[in-house]
Amino acid sequence: MKVSYYPGCTAHSTSVEYSMSAKAVYAAFGIELAELEEWNCCGGASAKSMSSLLGLALPARNIAKAQKSGLPLTIPCTGCFNAVKRAQHALESDPDMKKQLEEIVGFSYNGTVAVKAMHEVLLEMVGIETIKKAVKRPLAGLKVVSYYGCQLVRNPQVVKMGDYENPLFFDQIMTAIGAQALDWSYKTECCGVDASLTHARVANERADRICSGAVEAGAHCITVSCGLCQINLDMCQTGTGYPKIPVVYFTELMGIALDLPKRNTWWGKHVVNPVPLLQSLHLK
Repeated sequence: MKVSYYPGCTAHSTSVEYSMSAKAVYAAFGIELAELEEWNCCGGASAKSMSSLLGLALPARNIAKAQKSGLPLTIPCTGCFNAVKRAQHALESDPDMKKQLEEIVGFSYNGTVAVKAMHEVLLEMVGIETIKKAVKRPLAGLKVVSYYGCQLVRNPQVVKMGDYENPLFFDQIMTAIGAQALDWSYKTECCGVDASLTHARVANERADRICSGAVEAGAHCITVSCGLCQINLDMCQTGTGYPKIPVVYFTELMGIALDLPKRNTWWGKHVVNPVPLLQSLHLK
């Protein structure tokens, strides 16, 4: 099986472990991630703050490249995923905007591109039962809270991810690989990453609220699916009034459960080192 892969800017920098672990996990299930040729930055929050048209045109160009490939398109960063889904929604619901975007990008949108978040490919193309059967080292004793963030599940009419108040798909994956998925109150709160450079205090407050909530719920770690959410929670938590908690990608934990050979090379950029936790549970 093969899917188009839009890594986004962070996959080659701050979230390189996400990219490495995702490729390894998907390969273990026979899925090849074929990186889009000459992809461009989705524009993130900055492009749409300057121009709503620019904020749609940048991801529309990547949709055009995915359409040309004829493959489903999967995206690791939830911010990039949201941007692409917004562009796709505009192409499908606004004839005037569709015409503008097609003229700017130089293509004709035909509606065939299936845009998928990373977990959707696993759940739809592999299936939870196959994941369970592939587990070699169950993550017994590991208590996890899954952090979905705001971009992956909202706007619900655009991203179409189901329950946007209490999503459970990452919890299902964590349970499948043997971890204990805990319920908590902060799974879809914004992490504040867009404020991290201009309003650091806000980002710290958001990170502390989420990370302390995870500790209060009894979690050993937080699992995420976004490079921006990961680096923000990992770096901006202050540990004021609570012990700092590791923030890891769901694919990193899957790599441990699948006993993938290079899994111990994925921890280098983590600010809060998860290795002591993994060693204490005999999971490293």
